[in-house]
Amino acid sequence: MAEQNREIFHIRLHVYDEEIEVNIDRSEEEYYRAAAKLITDRYNVYANLFKGRKGDHSIALMTLIDIALRYQKEHAKNDASPFVKVLTDLTAQLEETLGEPGTKK
Repeated sequence: MAEQNREIFHIRLHVYDEEIEVNIDRSEEEYYRAAAKLITDRYNVYANLFKGRKGDHSIALMTLIDIALRYQKEHAKNDASPFVKVLTDLTAQLEETLGEPGTKK
């Protein structure tokens, strides 16, 4: 039901030297535009450094690696699994010390 309430929106994104047309959920427009800007900005950095020495394909791959690396670092910072493990261990220790809920020691 929620799927039917989504508003599909057609936009054109300028990515480096190309216009790309996409159909998106209207609520995600700002993310698409920010992503297109990030790609363009990072591609321009590599193009300025390596134009004439590297081909467009290699520059595009360096841009992808740069962005993927940023994503992986951010993902690792937001990984909650170490905290969940510590909280699970502490909960188990507390329950062992205090006894199971509903039982008297």
